[in-house]
Amino acid sequence: MKIAQVEARIRALTEERETTEQRNNAVLDVALADSRDLTDEERATVTEARARVTAIKTELRETWEPQLAELRQAEEDAAATAPAGDDTPATEERSEQAAEARGRNVQVGREPLTYEQHNDQRSYIRDLVTVETGQLGDKRSAQERLLAHAQEMRVEGPRFEARMFGKPAAHVGDNEERGQVDYERRDLNRTDGTGGYFVPPVWMMQDYIELSRGSRVTADLCRRMPLPAGTDSINIPKISTGTTVAIQTADNAAVDETDLADTSVSAGVKTIAGQQDISLQALEQSPLSFDAIILADLAADHAVKTDVQVISGSNASGQVKGIENIASVDTTAYTDASPTVPELYPKIADSYNVIATTRYRVPEAIIMHPRRWAWMLAAVDTANRPLVVTEAMGPNNALASFSSRQAEGGAVGATPFGPIYIDPNIPTTNGGGTEDIIILTRPSELYLWEGPVRTRVLSEVLSGNLTVRIQLYNYLAFMPDRLPESTSIVSGTGLAAPTF
Repeated sequence: MKIAQVEARIRALTEERETTEQRNNAVLDVALADSRDLTDEERATVTEARARVTAIKTELRETWEPQLAELRQAEEDAAATAPAGDDTPATEERSEQAAEARGRNVQVGREPLTYEQHNDQRSYIRDLVTVETGQLGDKRSAQERLLAHAQEMRVEGPRFEARMFGKPAAHVGDNEERGQVDYERRDLNRTDGTGGYFVPPVWMMQDYIELSRGSRVTADLCRRMPLPAGTDSINIPKISTGTTVAIQTADNAAVDETDLADTSVSAGVKTIAGQQDISLQALEQSPLSFDAIILADLAADHAVKTDVQVISGSNASGQVKGIENIASVDTTAYTDASPTVPELYPKIADSYNVIATTRYRVPEAIIMHPRRWAWMLAAVDTANRPLVVTEAMGPNNALASFSSRQAEGGAVGATPFGPIYIDPNIPTTNGGGTEDIIILTRPSELYLWEGPVRTRVLSEVLSGNLTVRIQLYNYLAFMPDRLPESTSIVSGTGLAAPTF
């Protein structure tokens, strides 16, 4: 392709981008003049316009601008290498040949997102407040940044979700190419009157994962999946009576037959939410972005509360059904006024046996409170030798071992019955008010569905105090009882508060 053709294409795309932006601004101006939110039709128009502008920018940046630079460089190279005495000017054909010979080794970098973690000049929370209240800055500019952010989340959202739930990257890319962006549709469906910009920036959600690690150990061990859109409950079929086979007693004798019977297991979709009140003075006068501060405060407790629900949710008052409250869960009683680690050991073995002989699979995890693990680590034999020793020491006749490279949220030790995880959200007020529990389970058979974390800003509630309320929330569903045989719980007076 010739330089003139590339330049013509760049001019055409640039003009289309400017026209699209003008049309987008006109829609926003009408809504701002009327002091109202965008209608569904206007929101669709704005979203389409922003998508086209982003597509044009990407095409210019990744295709035409590098190609024009390559052709011009090739033309310069052709002129510089022309034979002495050759008065023929460097032609575009020669430029194209030189460009082809040079190859296309153009490196294209990623364009910065609207809201980056260390950009104090742009604050996601501040823009939300500006759009809501008309204060703290130019409302139209803030809305445009938020709409640009919403468009970016069409691409970055699925990629983040892939990392969060472990989906293959190729699957996400395929969805993008087909225009099937489940992430955005799910974000926009659940709450009436919201736009895609209520999804926090990717860096915030990445920080949420970092902040929550170690605070929701049990929840993170479960089989985690994205919450389906447009539902208030999830139902999964379950076989209650299975088919059977048997030896045919003789030729032409009846073949064994048992009719299959099925039922279903249901999990309701629940909401976990928190809020933080911030003065307008703090937002207006602070030179720092409050985004990370607010998120850290809310996300830390959000992670804890999610984990508490997975472990101990009551299935009442808006709570999920937690592992403790599975109707037919097996329990192993450890009753002991003077408990010792050697006496606890066979109780764990008992729970292991129950799972192995009823589920026909072995436990994948042993989850206990940090105080119980510390008590086990402190136990010694009659010669004052520790009963639980480090793997690096080459355990010999040890009750259990612990890793010398313990990672927060990961396994801290190992027993013949499975790896040990510690979770500070295991209850310590059971029984007489001082008892904890030990959970043996197969987390791969505990289903946890989670929707993306969302935010919103409320300015009218505390307007009399010059205060803005920031809320963080998401939806989840948990199903621990699809296969109740996968879990057994050790409990009793032997697990009262330990002494050291």
